Amino acid sequence: MLIVWVVLASLTLAYLWIDHSAGASPRANVIITSSVIVIALLKVRIIFREFMEVREAPAVLRRVTDAWVVLIGVAMFSCYFVGLAVH
Repeated sequence: MLIVWVVLASLTLAYLWIDHSAGASPRANVIITSSVIVIALLKVRIIFREFMEVREAPAVLRRVTDAWVVLIGVAMFSCYFVGLAVH
């Protein structure tokens, strides 16, 4: 459990480092935004597996939670890139 916590904390620190490296620019950067979305999705999957005990669940539940993470990721990236195209 300690290793999982360290990984989650490291991902959070990576997000903070990315956010800090972006500076005070009010304009969104595609690479930074995409990185933050990927970090969030990784954290959600780790939380599903380790803290919600999906790792030991039946295979169907593991697949459903993985599919949910992918679906949310596709939705988030789609909204972001469509918003960029419209803007």
